[in-house]
Amino acid sequence: MTRKILISADDFGLSVEVNEAIEIAHRQGVLSTANLMIAGDAAEDAIIRAKRMPNLQVGLHVVVIEGKSILPKSEIPLLVDENRLFPSQQLKMGINYFFNQHIRRQLEKEIRAQFETFRKTGLALDHIDVHKHMHLHPTIAQLIIKISHDYRLQRIRLPKEPVKTLRSIDQTTNLDNTNNLLVYYWCKLLEEQIKKAGMKSFDWCFGLSWCGHMTFDRIQKLIPSLPQGNSELFFHPATTKTGLYNQLMPQYEPEKELETLCHPDFPKLLQEHGIHPITWKNI
Repeated sequence: MTRKILISADDFGLSVEVNEAIEIAHRQGVLSTANLMIAGDAAEDAIIRAKRMPNLQVGLHVVVIEGKSILPKSEIPLLVDENRLFPSQQLKMGINYFFNQHIRRQLEKEIRAQFETFRKTGLALDHIDVHKHMHLHPTIAQLIIKISHDYRLQRIRLPKEPVKTLRSIDQTTNLDNTNNLLVYYWCKLLEEQIKKAGMKSFDWCFGLSWCGHMTFDRIQKLIPSLPQGNSELFFHPATTKTGLYNQLMPQYEPEKELETLCHPDFPKLLQEHGIHPITWKNI
């Protein structure tokens, strides 16, 4: 079994600074894939950039937390505020999504609106993933898979990160055992849902524990230790932090992640360890 890698960036469309970084990382670095926040403040700018980069694969980055909705509050009053912003309380939202059927109906309506808005861009929909990996929640996963089927989409991110690999290369990484067990449990449920639906995903996913801090020093240690199979490495680059990015992710280091993606030794590192870059279409 060979080791193959997909290198992607989340939050395309969040801000012009994120879009700039994604374009730079694709043209000058190793980035092959971007995940579009279709309701983001800079979504139109992202779409224009994507259309002038035909080799950039673009997926839908569904937002149901810490971001903007497509639909106005009048249509989904239980989900967003007057500014169309979803809340940030993950646990509370998860409970509401599970027990409140009215919220679930509005959630499905909004997710469908995000799919449909993406379709109208004319971009090819490459794959699906969800902001903050909220599709680990079984209710959201069920809706995402159902709507993906309606749009004949077969590829979805499975945020399955091998903690042992991270521990072996970076002892400073904060790996909470309780949280890891919960994520592992939710991942197993999601993996079963994906397989049952006949959808495809990568074997491994890196970027959860180091989210916002994917420095080249860490990547240098990670690449030789990648497990067998197909791995996705996802980043959050930006040329600088402004606006909503600074508000929602003040601790992230997006400039350093952009430096990582454009590091001149990155392609050589992959070649030295026999790791082949791929896209979603290769799995």
